[in-house]
Amino acid sequence: MIQAASGDRAQNPILKWLRRNALHSIVLPVGITIFLIWTLFPYLWILATSLKPNRDIFVNATIIPERVTLEHYRYIVTSSDFQTYFRNSAIVAITTTLIAMLIAVFAAYALTRLRFIGREFVARATIVTYLIPASLLFIPLFQVAFQLKLTDRLWGLVIIYLIFSVPFSTWMTISYFNTVPSELQDAALVDGASRVRALFSIFLPLSLPALAVVALFTFTVAWNEFLFALLLISRDSQKTIPVGLTEFVRGDTYQWGRLMAGSLIASLPPVIIYFVSQRWVVSGLAGGAIKG
Repeated sequence: MIQAASGDRAQNPILKWLRRNALHSIVLPVGITIFLIWTLFPYLWILATSLKPNRDIFVNATIIPERVTLEHYRYIVTSSDFQTYFRNSAIVAITTTLIAMLIAVFAAYALTRLRFIGREFVARATIVTYLIPASLLFIPLFQVAFQLKLTDRLWGLVIIYLIFSVPFSTWMTISYFNTVPSELQDAALVDGASRVRALFSIFLPLSLPALAVVALFTFTVAWNEFLFALLLISRDSQKTIPVGLTEFVRGDTYQWGRLMAGSLIASLPPVIIYFVSQRWVVSGLAGGAIKG
């Protein structure tokens, strides 16, 4: 009788269903919930702080404001140089991304489809230069920028950012160009197409999702960079957002409401760009994970 009961329990369809779907019904929702809380809580705290009056920031330390005010956003937009900082960051990030992607595409095509002496060395040296920590280079790069009169200039920041973004962008583009079958290029060349035509007609369309990932990464790094922007820029008219936000810190006094409002606005462009190009970004990341 005991064995029969055990056999009935083992054959119980409800127990079998629970055992088979435990991952989807319990583990997966709990894991996603924990991940969302861990990811979104800092942003919710920033949003709540930016909507609180100054007094409530220090008195009412809760995620839900008792009183809501747009005073900090109004000050950011109308009474500070935040618009100038935003414009400078946009100019630097967009220019850096466009130039880096242009160089990366041509360099990656040359390193993957052309045969010349030292090709392997150049390809490996490209990623090695990216692995050097930026903190070790800011003193020599500042000296170079000072001698070339690139300080207090947005173009100076663009040139410095290209030193770090071009190697990574090139290496990532190389990995995706390697996945394009060489037969497609050979067929295009046989039909009379030039290498430039083959690049723009074959490689770019097939690698567009991957290039979107590389461009988004390059834009985000240039948009958020702080160390070199702080080192090279001292004039308010040339400051970018990461450096401009330090204007809301006076000695040991932090203007938390304005600082959080500016930080929240500054985070919007990368988020918007990601959502607009989400389809390409996801397919590019998936392609890189599958193809290596």
